[in-house]
Amino acid sequence: MGLDLKKSVTRVRAGNEIMTQQKLPYFIGISKETAGAQGISMNMVVIPPGAKAEPHYHKDFETAIYLLEGRVDTRYGEGLKESILTEKGDFLFIPPGVPHQPVNLSATEPAVAIVSRNDPNERENVVMYKVK
Repeated sequence: MGLDLKKSVTRVRAGNEIMTQQKLPYFIGISKETAGAQGISMNMVVIPPGAKAEPHYHKDFETAIYLLEGRVDTRYGEGLKESILTEKGDFLFIPPGVPHQPVNLSATEPAVAIVSRNDPNERENVVMYKVK
């Protein structure tokens, strides 16, 4: 693979907060739309104190999360019966198609994370998941 001196490096400043289908505040970072990304997106998500996302999964792509602030219980798997705790400084990997629901364990502080996916679209392919 050779050098391509015609391509450029792009800086993106987090813009206004949007609300995701999962009902969490989201700040768009790197995506196809903002930076011309071809195979990755990277955004910031905030889970307000005591809040949780709506149960969901991401069809056909992987998710990598780095927790900047807070403590989050991520419930996952069939019926969301499994659980994993992440704290500030932890990385979390979620394979494609795995139902999950992050829950902020603090009643007073937000949890903040950087989320990357191998999908360059800002509006990821989210499928809502009904717990049985």
